[in-house]
Amino acid sequence: MANRSLKFLMVVAALFIAVTASAQVPDPPGGGAPPCGEPFGTVCPIDGGVSFLIAAGVALGGKKAYELRKKSLKNK
Repeated sequence: MANRSLKFLMVVAALFIAVTASAQVPDPPGGGAPPCGEPFGTVCPIDGGVSFLIAAGVALGGKKAYELRKKSLKNK
C-alpha cells in the first residue's frame, strides 16, 4: 500500500512541476519587438558556444581515430 501511494505522490509531484515549469516570461512593457526580430524575420546569431562544441567534437573524434589506428598498428 505504501508503495502505491508513493507512486501516486510522485506522479502528482511530476505533474505539478511540469505545470509550474511551463510558465512563460511576460512580454516587455510598451510592446517592444522581440530581441532577435519578428517570428519569421531576422534570426538570432548562433555563435561562440556552438563553435566551441564543434571544435571539441572534432578534437575528440581525432583523438579517438588516432587511438584506434595506434591500437590496430600495434596488433599487427
